[in-house]
Amino acid sequence: MKTPSVYITEELMPYLRARIAGILYREGLRQSRIAGYLGITQAMVSKYLGGMYKRPPEEVAVLLDAIAEEIAGLILTGAAKDEIIVFTSRRLFELFSSGKLCRHYAKYAGVSEDICRSLFAPTHSSAVEEMRLALRELLSLPGLPKLIPEVRSNLAYAPPGAKSPADVIAIPGRITLVKGRPYALPPEPGASKFTASLILSVSGRAPEVRSVMNVRLDHEIAEAVGKLGLKYSEIRTGGLSDEEAIERIAGLFENDSPDFILDWGGEGVEPLTYVFGRNPLDVVGKVKVLLEVMK
Repeated sequence: MKTPSVYITEELMPYLRARIAGILYREGLRQSRIAGYLGITQAMVSKYLGGMYKRPPEEVAVLLDAIAEEIAGLILTGAAKDEIIVFTSRRLFELFSSGKLCRHYAKYAGVSEDICRSLFAPTHSSAVEEMRLALRELLSLPGLPKLIPEVRSNLAYAPPGAKSPADVIAIPGRITLVKGRPYALPPEPGASKFTASLILSVSGRAPEVRSVMNVRLDHEIAEAVGKLGLKYSEIRTGGLSDEEAIERIAGLFENDSPDFILDWGGEGVEPLTYVFGRNPLDVVGKVKVLLEVMK
């Protein structure tokens, strides 16, 4: 019987491990350490690095490449093994629950896509766990304090199926500075109004965009954003109500999906940079490269 677990073991994990191994090796990790992280032999790592693995269909490969980058990032920032296992399992589950893998699994197993879809349903707890991992990585970023604005930052995630701010996972009380260090309470549903409403409005126009974080904006940050080679737009929301500001920002996603929106504010409105991504770890990755450019 070709269950989803067999499909994952035979078709997905070899490629995923190979891609993670390649990223870690380029970052300077030895093959023995990589083997320890991946739970395989050093000889298998060597084979993976030599290109001895089966490449899945391109659509699946692109999805797994993105997950490999995220997992490698967790490893490089010191995440515990159990956290990495949980994250990997959640991410693969998400690929099934979103339907992105069902066509390929159905073909592999000789079953209908409907069976695949009926087996998986997204859970709220998985989204909270994903946010917790992203927040952990975010708070560890060197230089993060210089990105925290006067109004403080928040990181929000609207998992598939989110319909109201109560369904959006965010940081209670926002991310603030305590004695110069970033501090945040554990993420939970319904912890934000403005940021949650913003990401819901954006994802309504661009369904692949599910997470956002607001950080400080000045000319140094704007210059750094311009050097990243990612998409960005600039607006001013000074004088607008929250609802009008959300509509103005979300409207930029009608025909495009910018990674950054630079909101220069206006009278009584602090300038802010909004960082958008597919999920919280995608957003944190963009914040990380922004900080690296600003060094």
